[in-house]
Amino acid sequence: MVSSEYGRKIAARFATFDQDGNGYIDREDFSVAAKALLAEFGTPARSDKGQALYGGAEAFWQGMAGIADRDGDQRITRDEFVNGAVKRLRDNPGRFAEIARPFLHAALAVADLDGDGAATVGDTVRVLRALGVPEDIAAMAAATLDTDADGRIAETEIVDAFARYFTVPDSDTGADEGSA
Repeated sequence: MVSSEYGRKIAARFATFDQDGNGYIDREDFSVAAKALLAEFGTPARSDKGQALYGGAEAFWQGMAGIADRDGDQRITRDEFVNGAVKRLRDNPGRFAEIARPFLHAALAVADLDGDGAATVGDTVRVLRALGVPEDIAAMAAATLDTDADGRIAETEIVDAFARYFTVPDSDTGADEGSA
């Protein structure tokens, strides 16, 4: 059984994926995310970067559906996300990073305006904002992603942080369910 604190943390992560707020994650949520990023950076959908981003979004959806869509209806409910995907990914966080990598790689390429393989902290804030993260949280998260404090965020920093964020350890074993 998933502890209440762990369940609350992961349920918040669910909302990040449910881009249209309809109560489940589906392929359209990944398309909406890709479209928002392309619009934010003025990148045409038919460009190489645009096609890579849509391809990455589809790969991400397929990977997530493969581990979370327990009933095969092409939708991931909150319960499927919390009780299915997260439990499986908690035991193998690297798997989640691999599922997300094509999308994150393509998103970085869209945000990497000078083509040097990294995005600025400011452009990373733009990515997060386009994905629906509030400004203050986006700024704090982007600064945290810059682990070497060089003002640039590389793919390894993003993928590692993404995997950690979505595979929160279940530190609450149920003995302390009243804590927040």
